[in-house]
Amino acid sequence: MRIALVGVTGMVGEIMRNVLEERNFPITEFLPVASARSVGKTISFQGKDYTVIGLEDAVAQAPDFALFSAGGQTSLDWAPKFAAVGTTVIDNSSAWRMHPDHKLIVPEINADQLTPDDKIIANPNCSTIQMVMALAPIHKRYGIERVVVSTYQSITGTGVKAVQQLENEYEGVDGEKAYPHPIHRNALPHCDVFMDNGYTKEEMKLVHETHKILDPNIKVTATAVRIPVVGGHSESVNLTLSQAADLDEVRELLNNTPGVVVIDDLDNNGYPMPLDAEGKDDVFVGRIRKDESQEKGLNLWIVADNLRKGAATNTVQIAEYLIQKS
Repeated sequence: MRIALVGVTGMVGEIMRNVLEERNFPITEFLPVASARSVGKTISFQGKDYTVIGLEDAVAQAPDFALFSAGGQTSLDWAPKFAAVGTTVIDNSSAWRMHPDHKLIVPEINADQLTPDDKIIANPNCSTIQMVMALAPIHKRYGIERVVVSTYQSITGTGVKAVQQLENEYEGVDGEKAYPHPIHRNALPHCDVFMDNGYTKEEMKLVHETHKILDPNIKVTATAVRIPVVGGHSESVNLTLSQAADLDEVRELLNNTPGVVVIDDLDNNGYPMPLDAEGKDDVFVGRIRKDESQEKGLNLWIVADNLRKGAATNTVQIAEYLIQKS
């Protein structure tokens, strides 16, 4: 099993290396791939040192899988070249998510859609993945008519530059900015760029990707907020269901969903937090309660490590599923 990791030197690329190691992914040959400025650097994987190669070299070697985490334009330019030599590409960027010819996959929900002909497979946005992981069993049982979601997103979703900005501001150092305003002791209702409808791209990803993964008939509206947190993304989710839900049954449904962990013990202040989610692959759900303003309403609090299940782990799980099916 020959694996190329494109974007190997980036924040998600580093986590993906860790996930591959932790899960004992079956690799016979590892190809670390990055942009021209990183070619020739040395990275460590499974106790060995590897020299980073360029995209052309990687395509020429026609690996079995290419795991992409290198930005949308790189994916648009290079994923088809890998696919043309028979490589299966699993892409973390937004480049292929809404393309009608490519699947958008969360393995626990819709991996059964995949076929051997799928050579470019899209990984959903991090905030979408954790939300639909919790929503899928609820939708299957009760039907979801409407979702109102507000996110509280980690700066790691922006990248290294944002992490550095927070650290600089915390230490009182003037440095390069990832955001148009301070992030330390602040909250920015501004994730990604603003669109003509007044929403950000991040907010519209939650709408469109939920439709593609779960059900195009679910009405979704979102507000995405960046907060000075490192460990993961949090989401306050309000649902309008087709039928009223029993809270004990909702907890049981979620507890029995692979990859979902319920933390909902109010007597002991038990609820999911980014500090608890950091470094873990599960999606954590708590504050499960009825919306007392409407008969068929339900509220959830959903937390996950955006670099793991929201990116690296989901990518590796897709590859694992394909290997098991082959």
